[in-house]
Amino acid sequence: MILVTGATVGIGRRVVRLLRQQQKSVRSFVRLTSHYSELEHRDSDIFIGDLRREQDIQKACQGAKYIISAHGSGNDVLSLDYRANIELIDQAKVHGVEHFVFISVLGAERGYEDTPVFKAKLAVERYLQSSGLNYTILRPSGLASNLLPLAEQFRGTGLYLLIGEPKNRTSIVSTDDLARIVVDSLTLPDARNQILPVGGPEILLREDIPKIFSRIFNKEPIIINVPLFAVDSFRGALGLFNSSAQTTLGTFRTLLANEFFCTSGEIANLERIYNFQLETVEKFLSRYLAI
Repeated sequence: MILVTGATVGIGRRVVRLLRQQQKSVRSFVRLTSHYSELEHRDSDIFIGDLRREQDIQKACQGAKYIISAHGSGNDVLSLDYRANIELIDQAKVHGVEHFVFISVLGAERGYEDTPVFKAKLAVERYLQSSGLNYTILRPSGLASNLLPLAEQFRGTGLYLLIGEPKNRTSIVSTDDLARIVVDSLTLPDARNQILPVGGPEILLREDIPKIFSRIFNKEPIIINVPLFAVDSFRGALGLFNSSAQTTLGTFRTLLANEFFCTSGEIANLERIYNFQLETVEKFLSRYLAI
């Protein structure tokens, strides 16, 4: 049995799909209010619970041979990004789990002060490394699926809002490729007990994204470049009324102000370990946008 947290959204849903396509036994940890009918139709076992409740995590881990932690935090970094993952690791030890895959974030080790998510991810990484479990820690850069709403907006308007430095580098990974890497990490010897940066096959500048949209839709982009100080001003004003939103904007600002990309050597290592060629952002978007 493979336990997958965060099974109803983003990368987690794709992981469950892929596992069920391979006829693997899967338990999807879901919230009662989430949309999980697709997972039921794929014959995944459904565990309804709350990752903020230790007893739910304890029950979900019973009988699990592998654990994939793919959930996000929303606005509750301490409870979900940190405590829930610590409890998952502890229960993995109790139940003799053979392998634990943790989806972290590229740059977790850099020590950004304004990003609680990065701090929590790094603390969990270190706890997992010292747990005695077999593990794979994946540090993805941006996900290509996050560009789909922006691409749809561009399709209709030709507008692209570019906040911050256009020349900052990024290596956006196909979300489908990341799901495949997650699944294969359970059994590949070369992925065992490794921390692996995960990005796409090309290093892009942030200003390349609207150019990709332009090629896909054959439409000239109208780029609106908003400087970072505008985000800082808005964040400062927001903090007077909503400290939680101000914290979230801190993470957002960090992502905008810094470069998150994998080196060509890191990508070559990924392709060697997982034995497939990574998909470009343009190809991913073209597939999903039916172009």
